[in-house]
Formats: sequence, structure tokens, C-alpha cells
Amino acid sequence: MTTLAAYIGAALAEIAGCFAFWAWLRLDKPVWWIGPGMASLALFAYLLTLSGSAAAGRAYAAYGGIYIAASLLWLWAVEGVRPDRWDLIGISLCLLGAAIIMVGPRAPV
Repeated sequence: MTTLAAYIGAALAEIAGCFAFWAWLRLDKPVWWIGPGMASLALFAYLLTLSGSAAAGRAYAAYGGIYIAASLLWLWAVEGVRPDRWDLIGISLCLLGAAIIMVGPRAPV
């Protein structure tokens, strides 16, 4: 459960950080939005290190599914665009893949 919580926190931090840059460049927000955006991206990187995976690449791969789900929630909650059935089918596949990566049996290394 700790890894899932770290991934959820990381996804929110990454999306918020990236959105700060998006808002500055695409939505004409003031340049000071970059500061909180950078802090949020640093928090994202830290939270990924809390993953229970011994391999960084595997942790990042499993995180990808959680990130995609969080992105679609952001799309709906912040941008007001409701995900369509293709979004839902896609995220279902991504979450299944992330679950397989996270809980699949591993041979000792």
C-alpha cells in the first residue's frame, strides 16, 4: 500500500508541476508559477524513490499507469473535460499493466 500511496502522490505532484509550466506558457499565467511548479516536480521525484521496487525502471513503468489515471482525473476535475469511453478503455489497460508489473512474481536476482 505504501508504494501505491507514493505513486498517487507522485502523480499529483508531477501533474501539478507540469500544469504550472503549461499555465505559464499556454494560459498566460505569471512567470512566478514556475517556482511552485519546480517544487512540485522535485516532490514528484522524491516520492518515486519511496516505491517498494528494487529496480528504478520497474518502479517507473508501474508508476506510468497510475500517472495516466491521475491525468484523466485531472482532465475531468481541473479542466472540466469528461473522459470518454476510449479514455476509460485505455486507462483500464494501463492500470492492468501497472498491476501486473507491481505484483507479478519475481525471480531472485
